[in-house]
Amino acid sequence: MKKNLVTIYTDGACSPNPGTGGWAAVLISPAHDNYRKEIFGAEPQTTNNRMELSAVINALQTLKFQCTVTLYTDSKYIQQAFNQGWLKKWQKNGWIGAGRKPVANKDLWEQLISLSNHHEISWLWVKGHADNIENQRCDFLAVQARQELAAEMASKT
Repeated sequence: MKKNLVTIYTDGACSPNPGTGGWAAVLISPAHDNYRKEIFGAEPQTTNNRMELSAVINALQTLKFQCTVTLYTDSKYIQQAFNQGWLKKWQKNGWIGAGRKPVANKDLWEQLISLSNHHEISWLWVKGHADNIENQRCDFLAVQARQELAAEMASKT
C-alpha cells in the first residue's frame, strides 16, 4: 500500500490578543511532486491559541485520506500537548489542567484529537519568525487574513 506522506506547516496570529485573529497552513505532498496547498482564514473575536489550533484543525480537515503527517508548528502549546502527554492528562482529569483550572479551548482540542486519530502525526516545533520559509509563509498568510477581516469589519462601521 502506498503511503500518503504530507508535510504541514501551521501558524496563527491575533492582534490584539484577544482580538481579530487569522490562521494559515501550508500542506506539501512529496508523493505528488511536492504539490502544495495554502489555506487560511480569520475570526473576528478570538485568541492566538485558538488560531494556532484552528490552523492545525483546518489543515487536517483538508486531508482526504489517512496520511503520515510531519506537522510543524511554532506553538509549543500544541506540540507539547501531544508530545508530552498533556492531552491524556487533561482528559483523565476531566479537562482540568495545571493549577486545577479548566483547560482552555476544550472544544478545539476535542476536534483536534478526533482528527489526529485518523493519521500518524509527528508533532514538531519550529521557531516562529525565524529562518523557516514555510513558517514565514504561514505567518504572512495568517496576518493577511486577520488584517483583511479587520479592514472588512471597519468598513461596516
